[in-house]
Amino acid sequence: MTRFQHAVLPLLMMALVVVLAGCAGPTFVDRINIGFSASICGSVILILDILVLVQIAGTSWKFSRKAIWALIIIFFPVGGLILWWLFGK
Repeated sequence: MTRFQHAVLPLLMMALVVVLAGCAGPTFVDRINIGFSASICGSVILILDILVLVQIAGTSWKFSRKAIWALIIIFFPVGGLILWWLFGK
């Protein structure tokens, strides 16, 4: 990555955290039960959670590591997304 990307990426992640911080609340399962009628922010989190779960399933990791990441995403949708993007990839 270039120096510009190293400088801009953390700023973009901080902006994303600020935006999504107001969206915290129900778990992944609760969001699925509510569906897309919840809010735009909730819908974005639901879509991102599903995309991350698909990415996790597509990795070549052991089942235990996949299961741990999936549980983190399911029980902590916003925090799990942030942790995945910081440490999971």
